Amino acid sequence: MLKSRLITALILIPLVIAALFWLPPVGFAMTMIVICMLAAWEWGQFAGMASRQQRIWLSVLCGLLLSAMLFTLPPYQRDVHLPQVATSLWASLAWWIAALLLVLSYPASAALWRHSRPLRLLFGLLTLVPFFWGMVALRQYHYDSDRFAGSWWLLFVMLLVWGADSGAYMFGRLFGKHKLAPKVSPGKTWEGFFGGLVCSALIAWLFASLAPLSVSAGTLVICAVLATLASVLGDLTESMFKREAGIKDSGNLIPGHGGILDRIDSLTAAVPVFACLLLLVFRTL
Repeated sequence: MLKSRLITALILIPLVIAALFWLPPVGFAMTMIVICMLAAWEWGQFAGMASRQQRIWLSVLCGLLLSAMLFTLPPYQRDVHLPQVATSLWASLAWWIAALLLVLSYPASAALWRHSRPLRLLFGLLTLVPFFWGMVALRQYHYDSDRFAGSWWLLFVMLLVWGADSGAYMFGRLFGKHKLAPKVSPGKTWEGFFGGLVCSALIAWLFASLAPLSVSAGTLVICAVLATLASVLGDLTESMFKREAGIKDSGNLIPGHGGILDRIDSLTAAVPVFACLLLLVFRTL
């Protein structure tokens, strides 16, 4: 298992970085639509869709929705203040605050949505649509003056999330004793949580020192810390939905890593939260 995880990671990481820096905005947006469609297919399990046909339709509808939203924008403009983008990013903040309450009160909170397919589908909508627009908005950051500015920001967020995940795993294995959320994800510990924060802080400091990120240190720290905390929440939220669905992995598309949602669960929270803070709250335009 570990060998397949390492091999897959060694293949995927260069592909992800290449997509961030070399794909043009339209190609990047199309790639994100495909990723969100695959994630929607897996989300169908969380919504109680046992039929492959139902999940295929859910995936197709997700792709059509994102494509329709994308093509209603002015040509070559992905300005964060356009209604489609801004509304989605603000909605992400509201959703992840609500998700935090659901996770903290689980399993009692499950009584509110366990038997409601529309609610579970709404949760998927609030997870995937803001994630899509967060990725697209960050990729478009200052694109006219510097085509790679947004790529650096996306790489920064991804490294924060990867650092938090890796740090949590290592510190949790070495020192983990106190459970973080035993009713949601018994394997996660407070020691791992703080270890992940330390790793993310180190990565943020190194990356900010070496990469061309033209934002004040205070703004960067606030955005980085909140995005890292959101990434942990994204992971816990998916674990909660998987527990309710009675599954271990969201899929088996990625060898050794499970499904698409298993790989992007942290990013679905971290990216839109970071984009909303950076572009709408602090208005670093």
